[in-house]
Amino acid sequence: MGKRLAIKLGWPFIDMDSLLVSESGTSIKEIVEKHGWDTFRKMEHAIVNQVCVLDRRVVATGGGVVLNEANVNLMKKKGRIVWLKAVPGTIKSRMMVDRNSEAFRPSLTTKDSLSEIEETLNERNPLYRQAMDFCVETDDRSVDGICDEIVQQFDFRYRHLTPKITLLETK
Repeated sequence: MGKRLAIKLGWPFIDMDSLLVSESGTSIKEIVEKHGWDTFRKMEHAIVNQVCVLDRRVVATGGGVVLNEANVNLMKKKGRIVWLKAVPGTIKSRMMVDRNSEAFRPSLTTKDSLSEIEETLNERNPLYRQAMDFCVETDDRSVDGICDEIVQQFDFRYRHLTPKITLLETK
């Protein structure tokens, strides 16, 4: 999604999780297993700081970036936040076909994947609502259709003001 949107806007794309993994030399799963979620969240915050100084970028975040209010405040100050919203079944389906899911999205609980997704969304949806500038429903839609809607909303509302778009993916 982010890569396609970046192409449509003619901007570079940054995936924060990939950047964190690249800079740390280890997977998110390994970071969490060895050092815990708090350490990962501190590393994530450092990446937010690094990315937010850049202009005209499409940035994909992990869904937990909203857990740190400082991340949200910085992202809102430096650009626009689009919540890519999906229902739990869609998220599970996407994670099952994403070969990077295990390394990038370690389990948050001991529950089965659908229960974990539902619980996580129940906790985070209020944070996504507060963080977003606008929301795009992504269930049963093509990547191009979603990107077109984002570009249309962005052009209409913010293009003349905004140096960056941050995508909050619940997947």
